[in-house]
Order: sequence, then structure tokens, then C-alpha cells
Amino acid sequence: MEMAVGFHRTLTPSFSVNPNSRRLSSSPILAKRILGQTLSSPAITKLPLTFRPLTSVRSSIKCSVSEATETQLEIADKKRQLMRRRDIRNIAIVAHVDHGKTTLVDAMLKQAKVFRANQFVQERIMDSNDLERERGITILSKNTSITYKDTKINIIDTPGHSDFGGEVERVLNMVEGVLLVVDSVEGPMPQTRFVLKKALEFGHAVVVVVNKIDRPSARPDFVINSTFELFIELNATDEQCDFQVIYASGIKGKAGLSPENLAEDLGPLFEAIIRCIPGPRIDKDGALQMLVTNIEYDEHKGRIAIGRLHAGVLQRGMDVRVCTSEDACRYARVSELFVYEKFNRVPAETVEAGDICAVCGIDDIQIGETIADKISGRPLPAIRVEEPTVRMAFSINTSPFVGREGKYVTSRNLRDRLYRELERNLAMKVEDGETADTFIVSGRGTLHITILIENMRREGYEFMVGPPKVINKRVDDKLLEPFEIATVEVPEVYMGPVVELLGKRRGQMFDMQGLGAEGTTLLKYKIPTRGLLGLRNAILTASRGTAVLNTIFDSYGPWAGDITTRDQGSLVAFEDGTTTSYALSSSQERGQLFVGPGSDVYKGQIVGIHQRPGDLSLNVCKKKAATNIRSNKEQTVILDTPLVYSLDDCIEYIQEDEMVEVTPSSIRMCKNPKLAKKTRENYQMRQ
Repeated sequence: MEMAVGFHRTLTPSFSVNPNSRRLSSSPILAKRILGQTLSSPAITKLPLTFRPLTSVRSSIKCSVSEATETQLEIADKKRQLMRRRDIRNIAIVAHVDHGKTTLVDAMLKQAKVFRANQFVQERIMDSNDLERERGITILSKNTSITYKDTKINIIDTPGHSDFGGEVERVLNMVEGVLLVVDSVEGPMPQTRFVLKKALEFGHAVVVVVNKIDRPSARPDFVINSTFELFIELNATDEQCDFQVIYASGIKGKAGLSPENLAEDLGPLFEAIIRCIPGPRIDKDGALQMLVTNIEYDEHKGRIAIGRLHAGVLQRGMDVRVCTSEDACRYARVSELFVYEKFNRVPAETVEAGDICAVCGIDDIQIGETIADKISGRPLPAIRVEEPTVRMAFSINTSPFVGREGKYVTSRNLRDRLYRELERNLAMKVEDGETADTFIVSGRGTLHITILIENMRREGYEFMVGPPKVINKRVDDKLLEPFEIATVEVPEVYMGPVVELLGKRRGQMFDMQGLGAEGTTLLKYKIPTRGLLGLRNAILTASRGTAVLNTIFDSYGPWAGDITTRDQGSLVAFEDGTTTSYALSSSQERGQLFVGPGSDVYKGQIVGIHQRPGDLSLNVCKKKAATNIRSNKEQTVILDTPLVYSLDDCIEYIQEDEMVEVTPSSIRMCKNPKLAKKTRENYQMRQ
């Protein structure tokens, strides 16, 4: 494999892989060390750059850290009395959503002989949560480990959605390197930028895995070029920019150093992990230090703290000090100790520094606390995650149907559950609202909070939620709001309506490019978070369900002005009762309905979408008048199929004066009775 590095402009380097290129060229002004070579002399314009031939795929992996650099690191480690463990590698697999992280982990587990030959293994084995399997996404980060050539590799599978970025930030404290998985067609996407930025800030080594290389429209040269430019944009060091590239097909379980020459297994990927990801740097003889980065709960063992041991040795039955800061410490005892082997937690008597372990016996342990030596232990720096950008109001259910389906309906139940969520979900915040039965929940995005709502309704909770609102800031008397980078993949035939829709929501396009040979266009916008509320369904409608929308937080910027997110009003039930076919036949002429005949409704419930702006009250419970006049034939009523909205759809749909009623069995929308009362009072005062 041969590489060429070309600098088209003085300050904007670009990187490309070209099998036919045999030269490395440089601008005389820009002197930068790339791929282990120093380009410092203006007289040198072309330097030959040759790699070992691919006769032996597994022996030709060359890492980004040169031998001289490794020697310098070892000298620095000795000065600080630190050492590296050669028998362990701790890695996190990070990527944008749907780029194949979990599928790649499946292949790694199977080829490491974690499962028996005759054992049935379901797809995406790491997505063990029911909600993860239903939605096809990873929500929580999870640990596992494999053994390759006497080296234990601890693997952490992370979420790909930007709303769960707090999970990624948390686990990066436990690892020394990351596998950055990039789709062979899409290339780096918004979440790719986010996770790579965090990994580079931690100083982690990066191995780039170009996944789905078997796709017909794969374009590996473009993907590597875009990834290198992303490294440069994020101010990566020279060593980090000289990353190892592995081409893989996770679903086939193949990998190689060239897209045309894949091995029959993932051997080249395992070799790259061993050679390019350094072992954990530890203080073996120092005082015990372990940072808790995750918490699980077991009915028999209680709270289980998970983290990496930074220094010392941890033993079962050992007395320890649990610290949050220098002044806030308490004492506890480790009752049980586990390490990760293959796909299970295995009991252990002793764990040495550098390994990832699970600790039982500390009932009040929290994420971010340090398990330290009882006598001389010191806390490690606390985990910091980015601030939330969206908030929603949670309140008790006040509808006439309260208590019919839920088990936990009081404000005390709601409060306890929300504050319990904070113990594990660091990126979320909960505050008391204006009244005793209202709570403000803040998160990274609507999906982040929607997952919490879905989990609560499955646990038997019954409550109401208001519309999502962005969290603004005021700096120097200027109102700032959060902006996000939105990328939309849309077929060219539907590009016009999508561009018009994003323009109405104050989006500013800064990039547009063709995507492979599939007739798809990639649009990139900078858009206020307010403009994204309710945008997903609108884009799907405009593109006939073919567009793919991805977003990630960018920065705070000046207030962009008013944004109209919904042009149509709601159809509202006029009275309590049961819907009838007779009433619905005339009501469906006013718009699209959410209910069918025989459904129980109450006054103020939203039963459909009005075809015009403004709300309209309807009597959907009206019955046909009974008279003594007999008709020869009963009139046949043909009803349209009612719209079925999911929880995500309902939260996107509602506006300021509307709420979503969430119960274990039903999801309804209604007008907010408190705001309706205020509106009537203001109207009467004006009269």
C-alpha cells in the first residue's frame, strides 16, 4: 500500500490514498511532520514514500507513533515512576450512528471464540436492552473483553447518537485508544466529529476502521481524505494524524490493509489494536485509585461500580476510601470483585492497575467518585460532560383518565424516579418546577429525554410532559441560543422541498455534495436547535420517507429570530365520551384524525390535525338521533384509517399550549388546561 500526501493550499492540508501515486509533495512554506517524515527544507519538493509490500498482511502494520516517540514516552514514564502494561489493551469503539460499531463487535467476539461453535447468538449481542433492540440503536455503553495472542482486550461499545454523547465522554476515561469506525460511503458524519474531538482531547491513539467496504458504492479514497482533513481541523498532533487505517466488513467478519486485499478474518484489525493502541499507563506500587465511570444494579448484589484501576492493587474484602473531593471522603469495604472475561463478569480475588473491573459492596457509590486507598488515597479528577441544550417539563397526570393504567401516579413517585436517573445519566439535569408537582428535565436533545420517558412508562409510571424547549444563554446582555450542524442525505428529486423547509427554519447551508453513485445529495446546514424541533417528520414527509437527518450540537450563537414550526392547528374533543362512527364521518372532513370509533376521549384531548391554522373543537362522541321513522337501508359510513403517532412523533407535534399524556398502555395529546385558563382570563380582561 502506498500513500501520497498533498497540500493544495498553504494552510489547508489534505490527505489522499492513491494506489497509483508514488510521491509525497509538500508546500515549501508548510513544514510539518507527517507519516514519520519531516518536511522542513524548502528545497525538497518531492520525497519518495514507500511501505512494505502486502505479502504478509498481519506483519505489515505500521503505527502512528514512531520508535523515537515511544522511547521518549518510556523515558517520561520512568521519570514519573509509571509503567505500561503490555498484556492489556483498553479500547472504545466510537462512530456515527449506523456505521456498524455493534456489528463489528459481534464479529470480534465470534472470531475470538467467545461463544461455543454450536451456540445460538443473536445479532447485535451488545444491544441487550429491549429498547435498544426495538429501535436498532445503542443507548448505553457496555463492556466486554476478548483475548488475542495472550493479550486481553477490553472493549467498550458506545452509542452513536449525539443525544447520548455523555455516555461516550464518560467511557473515554477508561481507555487508552479508540477504534474510529467510518462508513465507506458516507465518510465522517457529525457524531464522528464529536467523538473524535473528545478522543483527541484525551490524547488517545486512534485506529481508523473504514467499515462496510463491501458496499457497491464504497469510496475509500474519499473517506480517508475526509477523515484526515477532520483530524487537521481538530488540531490533532502529527503522531495522531499519522493514523493506522484498516478496511473492514463487519457483517462478513473480514479486514485488511487494502480495500482490494481483505483477509479471511479480522486478524489485521486485532494486530492493529495490539501494535497501535498502547497499554495502560499505571503506577503499580502506588496508592489505590479507581475512577467510577459506570454503574449497574443487580437484585442480589446491589449497586455495581465499574471503572478502570489507575494505580495500586484492589482485593476482595479490602477496606477503601470513597472520595468525591479532598474534603468529602467516606470509608467502605469491597465485598465482591469482578473482571470482564469474554462476555461475562468473572469473580476475582485481586485486580492489578490497568484492568477494568466491577466492584460490589458500596451501596451509595456514584459515577465520578474515586475508590482510593484507605490511608493515603487521593481522588482522581471528576468526569465532566457538556451541558444540556433542551429541556422539558414533567408533571403529574391531571387528565380525567388518571390512575386507570399506571401504577406510580403521585408527584413523590415522579420525583424519586427522576432524581434516581441522575445517578447514572450524567448528561441529564433535573430541577424543581414552579409548582410542587412539576419538574424540569434537561438533556442533550429530545431523543435523550424521550428514552427516559419510554423507560418510565414501561416501569409503570403515569405522567404528562410539555413541549421541548431550548436552553438559551444571556452573555453581555445578548441572547444566545444553541445551534447545531444538521446533515441531510436526500435524493436529488426531493432536494428542492427539503432545502425550502430548512430555509424556513433559519438554516444556513454551508456545504452540498454528491454522495456516491446512488443519486443522493448530502446537505450540511447550521441551524438553531429550535428549528430542529418537529423537523424530522416534516423532512420525511417532504422526501416521501427517503431523507436521513443527523444533527449534533455546534455552539451558541445570536438569537436567529422567530421560527414557525407548525402551520396547522389541532382538532380538540368537545366533551367526554366514546367516539362514534357517525360523529367521526363528519369530523374527518376537517382534517386527519388520531382516533377511531369506540375510543374513550375527554374534553380537551387532541383527536386530530386541523387542515387549517388554528384549533377547532369537535364533538366526536355525537350519536345519531333516534326517531320513530324507519329507513329502508342503514347508511354505510366509510372512515379513513386514523394516524398512529409514536411517543417521538407526539413530542415533535405538540406546541406551547399542548401536552403529552404518557401511561404504560396509551399515549395521548391534550391542551394544557392551565394555559387554556390563562387565555380565557386574558380574553375576559380585554373584553
